[in-house]
Amino acid sequence: MHYQEENIHSQALGKWMQVASYGQGGLPVLAFPTQNSMCRNYGDFGMVSQLAPELESGRIQLFVPDTVDIESWSAEGGEPEGRAARQEQYHRFVTEELLPLMRARNDRLPLVTGGSMGANHAVISFFRRPELFSGLLALSGVYDSDYFFHGWMNPTLYDSSPERFLPNMPPDHPYIALYNQKKMILCVGQGAWEEDGVRTLRHLERVFSEKGIHAWCDFWGYDVNHDWPWWFRQMRYFLPRFLDGNA
Repeated sequence: MHYQEENIHSQALGKWMQVASYGQGGLPVLAFPTQNSMCRNYGDFGMVSQLAPELESGRIQLFVPDTVDIESWSAEGGEPEGRAARQEQYHRFVTEELLPLMRARNDRLPLVTGGSMGANHAVISFFRRPELFSGLLALSGVYDSDYFFHGWMNPTLYDSSPERFLPNMPPDHPYIALYNQKKMILCVGQGAWEEDGVRTLRHLERVFSEKGIHAWCDFWGYDVNHDWPWWFRQMRYFLPRFLDGNA
């Protein structure tokens, strides 16, 4: 399997960032790591091995970037304005620097995915800039900025809070039609450590219904925990739905 790590000096973040890529050709997949993790996250925890048949056959090409979660979502002792600004800089890194690098390797629109905090990044990226992605697969996210910022909000954080901006989106907003041209799947288990994921996905499910956004919100069983073995199973189950006609 082709593997590469690249260093990108991010102007948006003012630091070097690493991106790991696996495979060549096929559907590009932007996969955000779990909370506070870096580009080797999918390799270290076994997701790359789970996806080896698709990677080795050229059906998908996986790109995994570093995160700055410890400076933004996870930095609960820091002042909130700076944390929110850091998340906005990370969004600019993704849209203005990472995605162009991916397009230089593979010019197809990518699927965006992630588990846990990676799902949050995937949802933020997709619903802010749907024209940049072919679809969304989010696993076990907690889609609630209050969970991380304890009720604090400003316009910068609002832009990275789909649970806030989607309810305020006008019904004739062009993004709604654009969302519905894409495949959107958000999944959560109902077992250990998934309570906040269930709560926040139920809220998004209601918002999607009210706005006519045709996302599939899938709630797995009470034995399904917030952990890698279940994300392996979910990825194997859902990924073929994005690959139909993409062989």
